[in-house]
Amino acid sequence: MFRRNVKSIQEVLSQFLRQEGLETPLCQHRLVEAWGNVAGSMVEQYTEEKFIKNQTLYVKVTSPALRQDLSMMRADLVKRLNQKAGAQVIVDIRFY
Repeated sequence: MFRRNVKSIQEVLSQFLRQEGLETPLCQHRLVEAWGNVAGSMVEQYTEEKFIKNQTLYVKVTSPALRQDLSMMRADLVKRLNQKAGAQVIVDIRFY
């Protein structure tokens, strides 16, 4: 008789994403999409574009006062966004 190596679909999918180099882009996409939930809908109204480069999330905010407030909450936002994404995706946020 032979032994079957039974794995859950989650394990197989995670392994496939890692092998194909898609795990990091998927986590980055999750994090960018989570911005509205984490920062709030009011903040998202003043957000124009978001992207990740070198483990830093860059967010364009149209209100200078809001930009200053968000800068003070930077560490908390990083922590909450990484939790929402399910991985350590970013280490910093820059508002411009």
